[in-house]
Amino acid sequence: MTMEKVNIHQAKTQLSRLIEQVLRGEPFIIARAGKPLVKVTRIDAPSAGQSRRLGFLTGQFTVPDDFDRMGSDEIEWSFGGSRESAE
Repeated sequence: MTMEKVNIHQAKTQLSRLIEQVLRGEPFIIARAGKPLVKVTRIDAPSAGQSRRLGFLTGQFTVPDDFDRMGSDEIEWSFGGSRESAE
């Protein structure tokens, strides 16, 4: 998705429309002489760092102690190990 780029004059004359666009979740860029200056987004829009939150499911499930070994026999067999080790 390409963000709309508007020049300063266009931003001043179409501010109401651009604000409505931002409220719908469609940010835009204001540029001067084609060079991007600022990005306009909603105040409550997640920042780039918030889109990849680690630990947001903390406490909602547990990881088995043998997680890093689960299925190791089948994986070994798939890569040429003996059939008996997978059973």
